[in-house]
Amino acid sequence: MNRIAIYPGSFDPPTRGHEDLIRRALGMFDQLIVAVAINPNKEPLFSVDERLAMLRTAFDGNPRIEFASFSGLLADFARARQSTIVLRGLRAVSDFEYEFQMAMMNRRLHGELETVFLVPAVDLTYLSSSLIREAARFGANVDGLVHPAVADALRRKFPQ
Repeated sequence: MNRIAIYPGSFDPPTRGHEDLIRRALGMFDQLIVAVAINPNKEPLFSVDERLAMLRTAFDGNPRIEFASFSGLLADFARARQSTIVLRGLRAVSDFEYEFQMAMMNRRLHGELETVFLVPAVDLTYLSSSLIREAARFGANVDGLVHPAVADALRRKFPQ
């Protein structure tokens, strides 16, 4: 059986924490679909195409990873991609309540859809895309917290 997992998120921008979860997921699943969610209620810093390009650059053509975008319900996207596994990251206990609710709703909408939670590496647990954006906006050096291509893209967005 081919185990296809979907790792959905905004990835605005992708961080080393995201990369850590993607690499570790490859040890558990045959294929991973990294899916950039299009949320009409948010105004992202980077376009969907920019986020997909940064993710592709970070993983340099790994054939077991597919990069896609979706709008609408994750359960519908998973069904269309014949996936029964959703991968979600938990940085802190405070993330769990929201993620648990989403997992239960997704299972209600797609009865075979299971959610697998991973925690990032200890040295990456504090990272979030919003923290990276804010630090970069004020000129902080984010090298090491994101892929070099992402750091370059942030410098272009926030020239000092």
